[in-house]
Amino acid sequence: MQTNSAGSIPASPVLAAVDGSEHSPRTLDWALDAARARGAALHVVHARPNAPRGHAPGEALVPPAVRDGDPVLDAVRARLAGREDLPSVTYVSRDAAPSAALIELAAGARLLVMGSRGLGGFASLLLGSNSRMCAARSPCPVVVVPHSARVVAQEAEAPAPGGGRRVVLGLAPDETSEDVVDFAFAEARRRGAVLQVVSTHLIPLSSLTLVGSLIAERGVGYPPGAVGGEATDAARELAEDQRTRLQPYLTRHYPDVTVEAVVAPGDPAGRLVTASQRADLVVVGRHRRRLRADSLLMGSGSNAVLLHALCPVAVVPVRP
Repeated sequence: MQTNSAGSIPASPVLAAVDGSEHSPRTLDWALDAARARGAALHVVHARPNAPRGHAPGEALVPPAVRDGDPVLDAVRARLAGREDLPSVTYVSRDAAPSAALIELAAGARLLVMGSRGLGGFASLLLGSNSRMCAARSPCPVVVVPHSARVVAQEAEAPAPGGGRRVVLGLAPDETSEDVVDFAFAEARRRGAVLQVVSTHLIPLSSLTLVGSLIAERGVGYPPGAVGGEATDAARELAEDQRTRLQPYLTRHYPDVTVEAVVAPGDPAGRLVTASQRADLVVVGRHRRRLRADSLLMGSGSNAVLLHALCPVAVVPVRP
């Protein structure tokens, strides 16, 4: 293992953001697996927002005994000591705001892995500010690993049918970029997982009115056949769009990946959060229509999935 004294990042590593919180080990383990699966180096990054005196912001520090040291990275070293299955590991300490440091380093990275919540803020927060900032602005894909409370909730759920691994892709055929779709297929292949592709359509207002009337009059919910032809046509059209979009991946690029296509009415974020109960990873795209270069807009669906998913979530940016 190596220590990076200059703060530079070789091409295409996997970055693991650690901060000494109780959730950092989960983030580190996920990043280790991702680096091994990709044949990539792992760079363990600790950004310290309060720089020691005498050091310029952004300057790299060399742990463990040079200058002031970095006890967070020392703890990671101790945790990994003696393991024989490690990729090449480099440790990087930055005196800077965590989100700013991570976004800068992500420019040369293959993947950034971080926890949904760190040391700062309130324990009740569903998503930390650094995770949100990086998911919205990172130039490389960001995987946000949920905190332990959400993991406990996921483990309480029934296993996936057949007990197999599953990657879930949220696909809006007219919105989701090729980068997002390719990332999901590649991740499913690496994991030997089924790729569940989820597309949703709105329920027409006329159908919702009908269902509401049935509930009011008979005390029943959403019986088969209650939704009229408008919803059926929307589902049929969406299924065809989905097939057209996925066909090149299935026939040319990833013929070895098994795809489970889901077309359903309702809210896309809600469907993806439900799917996360039995998934290894949910993949979503960053919003295409950014208002400004520094905008935090990810799209309400992606943000809701980050807030509530029970498994790790990958947010994939659109290449310029």
